[in-house]
Amino acid sequence: MDNSKISVTINNFTAVLTICNPEQLNALNSEVLTQLNNEIEKLRKSKEIRCLIITGSGKAFVAGADISQMSLMNSAEAAAFGDLGAGVFRKIETLPFPVIAAVNGFALGGGCELAMSCDFIYASDRAKFGQPETGLGITPGFSGTQRLPRRVGIGMAKELIYTGKIIDANEALQIGLVNKVFSPEELMNESLKCAELIASKAPIAVKNSKEAMNLSMDCDLDAGIEAEIELFANCFDSEDQKSGMQSFLKKEKPEFKNR
Repeated sequence: MDNSKISVTINNFTAVLTICNPEQLNALNSEVLTQLNNEIEKLRKSKEIRCLIITGSGKAFVAGADISQMSLMNSAEAAAFGDLGAGVFRKIETLPFPVIAAVNGFALGGGCELAMSCDFIYASDRAKFGQPETGLGITPGFSGTQRLPRRVGIGMAKELIYTGKIIDANEALQIGLVNKVFSPEELMNESLKCAELIASKAPIAVKNSKEAMNLSMDCDLDAGIEAEIELFANCFDSEDQKSGMQSFLKKEKPEFKNR
């Protein structure tokens, strides 16, 4: 019997990872997080993936962490659970290719934290976002207090986390949490179109751009500029750089080989 809560499909250099536990609104328990971790490790090693889309099945993206499991935890068990979730999300954030969150419904607590570990978020107009943990007597535990301020600014993040307020997709768009909002019917098609556009670019250049921008969140401007120059120069050792520039000069479409 297959107990997998994660499905992955790959087509045209784009992987789609779907969390498949709709009866529990795709809630994150230890089993789901472990399966997610294993799938992310496999994807990291793949040479054919140039973009990943993460989404959920049913009417939720991820409604949150599994409260029935958390309610039985002591502080040591909670620390291990937080470490598991935060660790998986950090792996997603540092994948060597872009990751799009296609948020089709509820993205609360751990679900919002999962979406924020992706490079950017596309949302259905039915999506809901929030960090409602204070209403449960806890803080966000999968890096929400760290990523939300980086996304929307410290003042807005404090308001959302202190109040536990749940916001709709349009408000999430207004505060910069979400990049674009689509109808439910358009969400995956638009996410795939964006992924395919990313996949058409030079993978090494995209990877290096992601690394430079991620680094910029954790260092001062001078260090970031130095790192960018190094990553820029690194591209010139690739066949893709030579193909891209020669194709431009010849007014031809480049074909990138990820080498």
